[in-house]
Amino acid sequence: MVLFDDKRREEKTRLFREKEEEGLQKILSSKYGLLYRDLNQTSIDTDALRIVPEAIARESKLAVFEKLNKNLKVGILSPNDPKTKDILDELQKEGYSPKLFMVSNKSLRSAWERYKDISFSTETTAGVLDISNRQIEEGVRQNKTLGDVESGIKQTLSLKKSYRISRIVESILAGAISLKASDVHIEPEESYVRLRFRLNGILTDILRMDLETYGLLLSRLKLLSGLKLNLKKEAQDGRFSIKLEKTDIEIRASSLPGAYGESIVLRILNPETLKISLENLGLDEDVLKVVLREIEKPNGLILNTGPTGSGKTTTLYAFLRKIHRPEIKIITIEDPVEYHLPGIVQTQVNPKKNYNFSSGLRSALRQDPDIIMVGEIRDEETARIAVHASLTGHLVLSTLHTNSAAGTFPRLLDLGIDPKTIGPSVNIAMAQRLIRHLDEGRKKKVPISDKDKVLVEKILSGVADKSKIPQTDYLWVPDTGDENDVAAYAERRGIFEVVVVDEEMEKLISAMPAEREIEELAKKRGLLDMKEDAVIKALKGMTSLEEVKRVIELG
Repeated sequence: MVLFDDKRREEKTRLFREKEEEGLQKILSSKYGLLYRDLNQTSIDTDALRIVPEAIARESKLAVFEKLNKNLKVGILSPNDPKTKDILDELQKEGYSPKLFMVSNKSLRSAWERYKDISFSTETTAGVLDISNRQIEEGVRQNKTLGDVESGIKQTLSLKKSYRISRIVESILAGAISLKASDVHIEPEESYVRLRFRLNGILTDILRMDLETYGLLLSRLKLLSGLKLNLKKEAQDGRFSIKLEKTDIEIRASSLPGAYGESIVLRILNPETLKISLENLGLDEDVLKVVLREIEKPNGLILNTGPTGSGKTTTLYAFLRKIHRPEIKIITIEDPVEYHLPGIVQTQVNPKKNYNFSSGLRSALRQDPDIIMVGEIRDEETARIAVHASLTGHLVLSTLHTNSAAGTFPRLLDLGIDPKTIGPSVNIAMAQRLIRHLDEGRKKKVPISDKDKVLVEKILSGVADKSKIPQTDYLWVPDTGDENDVAAYAERRGIFEVVVVDEEMEKLISAMPAEREIEELAKKRGLLDMKEDAVIKALKGMTSLEEVKRVIELG
């Protein structure tokens, strides 16, 4: 009986406190000039809830419970909470007009429970609010050079306004997009923080900032990306989007704890930088003919190899754009979906939902596709399913991490694939790297040194078609003479090599050969290998020999 009385007393106390809090919120609503609302008695619009993801809504102590066009009704616990203010500011930047209501903790919990009603298939995958504002668009238009970006960010850093952190984020992103940076790196040191952009594959120092600004910037980026503010000792991943006038740019955010604080890397997935046609990738004319022939085949496996950041996915996208037709069904399994291709079914791996490359490939095969692109073959199961799919009437495109095209076949053997099935399944194996091309207006000719001449002649001695070799005693370099001059390089293009699996190559692969044996047989087909392709591009003045040496080993 005593236990029963205790429970009843606790229940009465809880109800009294909840009633007391509701009364307090009513009083505070008058004090702040806001309306009061009991969300327990209110219909919650799940479309409105989606605008701010659950984790951020809970952390910011708010709930968007009604939406009519751009007009929102938002329940808040306190208008003075900094996290609440941040989210409300972002909503306004998005063009929303939030109308605020004072609500209790119980009301918020009731609204947050409705997140369970949002189906996974339609739930937004963005970490937090997409950002869209004129500041970034204006910054992209104004920034023409590295100097413009640096001075613009410095000017923003000097602001004393309360909104300066938002402006700093916008200024950094505008600068990165205008310079076509692939990544933004924010790296804390003991007494300062370094900001760097990766431009054409090279990390470039932009400026240094103070630790106080970094702390505020870190919080803002975490909020934008959907990362937990209070989690500082673990790596986190998130994302957000920027909606510009002509395109939507996705930003992948990664935080990593370090000795002096969390390092943040923002990967910029700009679809405009990925819209390169197959003909403009940089493929040698004969290699291009081989690739065009193989991607038109109804079945087989096309593998592209190279390290992270070597442009493999961009090349596969170019293949898909070339072969896509209304009568063909194409499915992709990617990590992540970097660029949306119209008319193609694209899916993204999700380890939390047990959707990885192998399970995605199995699911895709049940959809009766003609062509499947698998982001990467990482394990035996994925490799085995890909090989099986290629042997049963599907064209499969994928990537592997190897150093050369010939290394593809030993890698498949390492993954446990039967050597007798590798030859019949693989059409071609490619390898690629990205080299910076010299800006036409910022390069000059210099005589080839004796040492470089010997190296060039040695590399090109095996080229079957000598007409491909430019007859010149000159090389091209940046007009400043400085190989580290970022402005001297306009863009990156690929250097390639291809191994075609014909009947003779198939027979060799079944005998489990060494990589060198595959290279020797491939050489008889007369196609350029990667070193030859790169050196010929240097002789043509497309790039410098030093840039080639930076990317691949020539010696």
